[in-house]
Amino acid sequence: MGASDKVLGGTMLLAAGVVFTYYTTWAMLLPFFDPSSEIHNFFPSREWAVRLPAAILLVGITAIGSFVGSTVIKENRKKAQRLRTA
Repeated sequence: MGASDKVLGGTMLLAAGVVFTYYTTWAMLLPFFDPSSEIHNFFPSREWAVRLPAAILLVGITAIGSFVGSTVIKENRKKAQRLRTA
């Protein structure tokens, strides 16, 4: 199990590095290249450099909030059930 964890961790680290490099180039370095440069063909429109992370953040916060909310509701139901049976 230890070797597979290392492979998974290495793969995740490599994927994070690739995503970081791509996004950094897209959002921070692309404005310094001439608009007619071929490098612009590898990236979507710059407005998506803001929209995409904002959408991911919104979905993430919604998922975390939903999880916390459902956990609180379940715990309150368990407490109420215990009080009724006691």
